[in-house]
Amino acid sequence: MSLLRVRLAAAAVIAVAALVAGGDAYQLTKPGTVISYDRRSLMVDGQRDLFFSGSIHYPRSPFHEWPDLIARAKEGGLNVIESYVFWNVHEPEMGVYNFEGRYDMIKFFKLIQEHEMYAMVRIGPFVQAEWNHGGLPYWLREVPDIIFRTDNEPFKKLMQKFVTLVVNKLKEAKLFASQGGPIILAQIENEYQHMEAAFKENGTRYIEWAAKMAISTGTGVPWIMCKQTKAPADVIPTCNGRHCGDTWPGPVDKNKPLLWTENWTAQYRVFGDPPSQRSAEDIAFAVARFFSVGGSMVNYYMYHGGTNFGRTGASFVMPRYYDEAPLDEFGKAETDESSQTLNMLNYVDLWMNGLVGPGMFKEPKWGHLKDLHHALRLCKNALLFGTPSTQPLGKLYEARVFEIPEQKVCVAFLSNHNTKEDGTVTFRGQNYFVPRRSVSILGDCKTVVFSTQYVNAQHNQRTFHFTDQTVQNNVWEMYTEGDKVPTYKFSTDRSEKPLEAYNMTKDKTDYLWYTTSFLLDPEDLPSRLDIKPVLEASSHGHAMVAFVNKKLVGCGHGTKMNKAFSLEKPIEVKVGINHISILSSTLGLQDSGSYLERRQAGVHSVTIQGLNTGTLDLTSNGWGHIVGLEGERKQAFTDKGGEVQWQPAVFDKPLTWYRRRFDMPTGEDPVVIDMNPMGKGILFVNGEGLGRYWSSYKHALGRPSQYLYHVPRCFLKPTGNVLTIFEEEGGRPDAIMILTVKRDNICSFISETNPGHVRSWETKDSQLTMVADDLKPRAVLTCPEKKMIQQVVFASYGNPLGICGNYTFGNCHTPKAKEIVEKACVGKRSCVLAVSHEVYGGDLNCPGTTATLAVQAKCSKRQRTAEQ
Repeated sequence: MSLLRVRLAAAAVIAVAALVAGGDAYQLTKPGTVISYDRRSLMVDGQRDLFFSGSIHYPRSPFHEWPDLIARAKEGGLNVIESYVFWNVHEPEMGVYNFEGRYDMIKFFKLIQEHEMYAMVRIGPFVQAEWNHGGLPYWLREVPDIIFRTDNEPFKKLMQKFVTLVVNKLKEAKLFASQGGPIILAQIENEYQHMEAAFKENGTRYIEWAAKMAISTGTGVPWIMCKQTKAPADVIPTCNGRHCGDTWPGPVDKNKPLLWTENWTAQYRVFGDPPSQRSAEDIAFAVARFFSVGGSMVNYYMYHGGTNFGRTGASFVMPRYYDEAPLDEFGKAETDESSQTLNMLNYVDLWMNGLVGPGMFKEPKWGHLKDLHHALRLCKNALLFGTPSTQPLGKLYEARVFEIPEQKVCVAFLSNHNTKEDGTVTFRGQNYFVPRRSVSILGDCKTVVFSTQYVNAQHNQRTFHFTDQTVQNNVWEMYTEGDKVPTYKFSTDRSEKPLEAYNMTKDKTDYLWYTTSFLLDPEDLPSRLDIKPVLEASSHGHAMVAFVNKKLVGCGHGTKMNKAFSLEKPIEVKVGINHISILSSTLGLQDSGSYLERRQAGVHSVTIQGLNTGTLDLTSNGWGHIVGLEGERKQAFTDKGGEVQWQPAVFDKPLTWYRRRFDMPTGEDPVVIDMNPMGKGILFVNGEGLGRYWSSYKHALGRPSQYLYHVPRCFLKPTGNVLTIFEEEGGRPDAIMILTVKRDNICSFISETNPGHVRSWETKDSQLTMVADDLKPRAVLTCPEKKMIQQVVFASYGNPLGICGNYTFGNCHTPKAKEIVEKACVGKRSCVLAVSHEVYGGDLNCPGTTATLAVQAKCSKRQRTAEQ
């Protein structure tokens, strides 16, 4: 057992309060609570437990949404919420602090406590997190002689100051478990192992220092380091990845528990990335495997990703963050959504316009993982106190068992690692069918209570709906900077060569103008009419818009992996003085790697090729610079429009601010802005930055990586909201759509071969007990509160195919399935459907049958009658 048993009170308080919710007990803390650990798990006042955690980052959601997010996480079976702490938003200028609004860290952790859940705080203060500069404030780069994240005195001094500030704030609010608060773990640094290799001895000294510094703050809870195999003695190393149960051997110190701090529920995406997903089945498989090898805590990264508002995303990272998490960008779970039918755009139109499609369908992650959490809790006593053993069952098959024979307590995990082969194994004299790449959990070493490959949870389909507000008062104004392209004469900050962009902008803006002028004589110009000079401008990143003699030449950009690029465009030049003006833009600072303080961006060389007298190198020609946009300085993005002179809009102009007013769409469904008709820029609603957009940058499948932008309803007023955008390249703002997000369509897809629902069992006196009438699989369809099932859109028994919102009949389809489902479900908020061939008249001898019931129903608000 660990020696780390720090008490802030004189004695440990053994008795703890318990909250029983859905049959699961959550231990609560009080002053004097001791968080300790052994190899099996973390312990709260000496009591082992299982911990299911989810990452929800407070700056990525408005604080108005925090209570619902935490409540939905708890309903999904979590008992821990994790968040990083973001140095650059809390200390944007040295000694200037901000802990208000969505940066109110204390309020967030207090809400977790109010929901009677534990918390994990990952202070870092370097966090990566696909967050601008990895959470490090820009001003650190200007500290003399600083080198980030190594044995460097200037960095360590400032890091210790901030960590101490954060810890003291949490202490003052009594938020550590030792004080009766929710926080049971704290993290210092973040994924440092590869950095240690880069910095060698300085890296090793730094990580040892960081551990001692963190422990010296006296939080009364253990400290962790993720992806740090050689963690210092009093710190717990943890795993980050997709399959920590199979890729991570655990801490070298066998007195430390197996903790998984980041189970990636999807893949974060950057501009230029195609859609990607990680299936609910694969996540469940990975979690079951981790607990089968002795793990006791998993943290889903992310459980809710939210939005990188404003300029908070790291380089090339999109505003939409981990939308494919169990709770999507709008905070909606796969079993808790909304109403009404498509308005003006039918389903086919939405599909063709990319508003629904394979990347838009939400797999049942929330519900399937909720069932998994219940299954593991059924086996908690065996997992935490049983003797572990492993039994091979064939090639890529095995059983992992935890057993207390004298108490007749046992759990077995039957694993099939084959990716293409289902199989049947024999375990303790009984045959079990184990699908490919799955884990079956035998809650008493006999009864399958859960299979990671069989989803009994309800599915949902997310759809986007046209609103009347799109066309109502769709009148735009503009303020153009394209008519005021600066030249060298009017530029400041002059130097021989182009200056580095980050050092000029200091992370206050994405934009920096580079200007120069050059003189051409008649003999310099090409004598042939079919030859034009070519501008070649090379940049360290990330994008640029180039003008010659105030005429737009073209746009260029790099990528997340290759930020440096060159723009090459033919140009028109003249005899006499010519002007080059380049608007360079960045998309955040890099968030990972060594020597972040040295990373560069912006223009570094410029030439004119194809002149009659040869190539003209303008790199050392003398350059002027202007930081930011005139519209930024005049605050055109505010809801009042700043100090600019707005005029009736002319569309498809580069470097132009556009704005319009709109009313809030009716109802409570989330609101999004479709930016597909635009090029590249940034957008605001009522002065709140919604993030960068880049619709002109298409991924390999031919569409923008993101074009739908979340507008939290708390940002909106009932009427007169102001949508403002700055467009760099040109676009059609009058074609922008205002949409709402719904999950009207609820679905089930369950086979007769599925095990009974995990809620068919409970544990009494450590024994598995059946609470259902039988163990046959059943489909449960449930609409949100105040809504009912209005229509059965699809129903089939046999071998249906597809996904929610796009099911099709197989050759074994039973025609009466829809009638039976309608009778059982229409007009009700919830219905339970048998999954049985006898009920639907299915033929088990039909070639290709999977004995599967697929149902799609539509929810809507209850209609009031005339009598009501």
